[in-house]
Amino acid sequence: MYKRIEMATKRHQLHPGRMAVRSLLDPFDVDGPDGKHRCLVHPPLWDNVLTFLHRNPLRRLPPLVLALVLERLFLALDFLHTECRIAHTDIKAENIMFGMADDSVFSDFEEEELRSPYPRKELDGRTIYLTRDFRLPKEVCAPVLCDFGSAVPLDGETEHREVIQPKVYRAPEVILEAPWTYSVDIWNAGCMVSVDGFNGGNLFNGKDPEHAKYRSRAHLAEMIALLGPPPPSLLAQGNLTSKFFSDAGDFCAGILLPERTSLEDRETTLEGEDRACFLRLVRKMLQWEPDKRSSARELVTDEWLSKH
Repeated sequence: MYKRIEMATKRHQLHPGRMAVRSLLDPFDVDGPDGKHRCLVHPPLWDNVLTFLHRNPLRRLPPLVLALVLERLFLALDFLHTECRIAHTDIKAENIMFGMADDSVFSDFEEEELRSPYPRKELDGRTIYLTRDFRLPKEVCAPVLCDFGSAVPLDGETEHREVIQPKVYRAPEVILEAPWTYSVDIWNAGCMVSVDGFNGGNLFNGKDPEHAKYRSRAHLAEMIALLGPPPPSLLAQGNLTSKFFSDAGDFCAGILLPERTSLEDRETTLEGEDRACFLRLVRKMLQWEPDKRSSARELVTDEWLSKH
């Protein structure tokens, strides 16, 4: 994936989304007890967005920071989708990290570890270290999208129906085994941001009351409670539609639908027109039908982002 990104960078160096994607400086191999281990060298980064969020006692991102994170995310996705032909498929707060221009954070980290080493243990011939946190940097840079371990190249006419995405972020077409494309990343982004202006919670949890763990039918039931029933055009494309829906399009997966809710119920931190404007942004992403979701390029110019 990084080689693919590098080739696209050479062709489109001026694309504004290039700097919003984590770059690879160099790969190398290290010989270990289980063979060769591939190492990737990246520019240093600071907290991911979820960790940054938890530094705030209110457990949410201020609108200005949220707008910056989303603008950078949409720029990154536009670059990946249009120039690299890559679907990320794993958009979540942990995979968006802030840059850092303050190198003293790393030297302080080294000195502290030398002065007072963190606990470690030996297990099966390996040394396992407790993680030491970085201190607050003097300067934090703009966030970048990271982690391409689950990314999928979308070339030519190949149809994709395979299972992707973390369970609670799965797009409806993925659950139904309908064809999916770049818009799965847009659904991911909508799920990530739609709970109280990004407070680290999940829009859907998919917990089945009969099994006390994730089930696709419980996830679909939550989607229906929030968005209403799925359109027949989507159901007609799914290999697994008959597992969850009748021929008439009724949900018949053997589980009761949750009480009807709305995005307005989930967003309680913003007020007035700002709240309404933000929810319009979220609705551009959370659409049953993939082709009705806005593209990343369209979302970059959204009115709520422009306001902030």
